[in-house]
Amino acid sequence: MTDRALVVVRAGALTTVQDRGRPGHAHLGVPRSGALDPPAAALVNRLVGNSPDAAVLETTLDGCAVRARSAVTVAVGGAPCPVRVGGRPAPWGAPVRVASGEVLQVGTAVAGVRSYVAVSGGVAVEPVLGSRATDLLSGLGPAPLTDGTVLPLGPPTAAPARLDIAPQPAPPAGLVLRVTLGPRADWFTPRALGELTSRTYRVSPASNRIGLRTEGPALERARAGELPSEGMVWGAVQVPPDGLPLIFLADHPTTGGYPVVAVVHPADLPGAAQARPGTPLRFVAVRGTRR
Repeated sequence: MTDRALVVVRAGALTTVQDRGRPGHAHLGVPRSGALDPPAAALVNRLVGNSPDAAVLETTLDGCAVRARSAVTVAVGGAPCPVRVGGRPAPWGAPVRVASGEVLQVGTAVAGVRSYVAVSGGVAVEPVLGSRATDLLSGLGPAPLTDGTVLPLGPPTAAPARLDIAPQPAPPAGLVLRVTLGPRADWFTPRALGELTSRTYRVSPASNRIGLRTEGPALERARAGELPSEGMVWGAVQVPPDGLPLIFLADHPTTGGYPVVAVVHPADLPGAAQARPGTPLRFVAVRGTRR
């Protein structure tokens, strides 16, 4: 182990290593995984001079703390939160120098759910199927961080950005998710489809990296029975037997047997990843391709 490493002082509620995931392996039963808020992860990587493929830390609600074994540059983004370096307040959304032995403290998010921590050189844990991402459903990649974990870092590849703060979108106070109906919209009554796109749902506290669960009106089925398992994509809105829409996120299963009533536009999924339980949510039907 070289001195280029982080030592986890406080792992927080759930902190994982994430990158851009493992797309292209669904035929092997391997989910895509990766950062739930890809634009936020990409931004903090740019701030410290990393490539977009570098692995970062994704925290959940209450942040984390890590000690640097050597001098590094870090940036914290995503869900806004207080940042301290060596006990001193430090900027959020900007590159910050951390001296050897100092502790970076990422505090509790004041809005949103998931903050991202990039370190110059990136987190260099051993990749699996070309990715360093933690996949909670399949168990691939490094385990969620625990106190005392040592994370190796790669060599810096470019200088950090020169700016005071990088603008970032605020976490949503209310979610509006554009959806394309189908492929199993015909498994639901016209009344159910009308309710899906006209009533207000709320984000359920049972949500996680696998899926965003909702609370609201249950959707009435037009057909009984279940489907043979079929492929699922990030953003698929599956309807389990309780009738409540479930939006698949990065660690979603690759197949499923419940009907998919709609698919969320990819550009709206980072906002879904930052929505706290209780956040009002509306589905808006649109036509056209997903991208």
